[in-house]
Amino acid sequence: MEIIAIYTREYSASMGVMLGRSMRHIFRSMDTIITVTIMPIAFMLLFVYVFGGAIQAGTDNYVDYLLPGILLIAIASGISYTAYRLFMDMQRGIFERFHSMPIARSAALWGHVLTSLVSNAISVVIIILAALVMGFRPSAGVLSWLAVAGILALFTMALTWAAAIAGLSAKSVDGASAFSYPLIFLPFISSAFVPTESMPGPVRAFAENQPVTSIVGAIRSLLTGQPVGNDIWIALAWCLGILAVAYIFAMLAYKRKTV
Repeated sequence: MEIIAIYTREYSASMGVMLGRSMRHIFRSMDTIITVTIMPIAFMLLFVYVFGGAIQAGTDNYVDYLLPGILLIAIASGISYTAYRLFMDMQRGIFERFHSMPIARSAALWGHVLTSLVSNAISVVIIILAALVMGFRPSAGVLSWLAVAGILALFTMALTWAAAIAGLSAKSVDGASAFSYPLIFLPFISSAFVPTESMPGPVRAFAENQPVTSIVGAIRSLLTGQPVGNDIWIALAWCLGILAVAYIFAMLAYKRKTV
């Protein structure tokens, strides 16, 4: 047990060092967070003030309906930087240098993943503050907010590990960054912007059975104080499933690249 405790402390210390390294890069170049937040806020402004009056979402305050999808778009946009930073570290031989030091081999990879979690959390907070200015009025209690934070954290981790696969496997920097493009547009074919009932049959079938719809539905219900139903369990199943599969393939890609 003592050996396990020592290893755990050393591994945690290694991850802390790697997290600090990656976060310093973020704070020295805040344009990463600024870029990630500008597009979702622009979407929110566009849909609320331009299209909102023509969209029948079944709610008097469209920003309440819209916000969960906007948060997922921000996270999908943010994880592209994880893929980019991983690709650049691989190209510069940074991982090989770390492996020559007395730190856990996977700590460098975990540093990028935890940095994605922290930086995306900052972006989410900024977007929620912007939504409050635009009239967002949640009725969620403390437990509901914690549940929302947990779902968003799981979603971020799942996409970040998927982005790690792209960053470790891409042949070019454009290929690493392009990974997130389909994910950014996935919320548009879901219940994030309009109810799925208004969609044509095949599109509706896809929208109702893809992960974003259940995740958006769970977050929306939690924020507005509505019954969550099965959405939260489906959302958790999607997030945990994607996370498990992406983690396995990311670690395989990492070992293959760093052996």
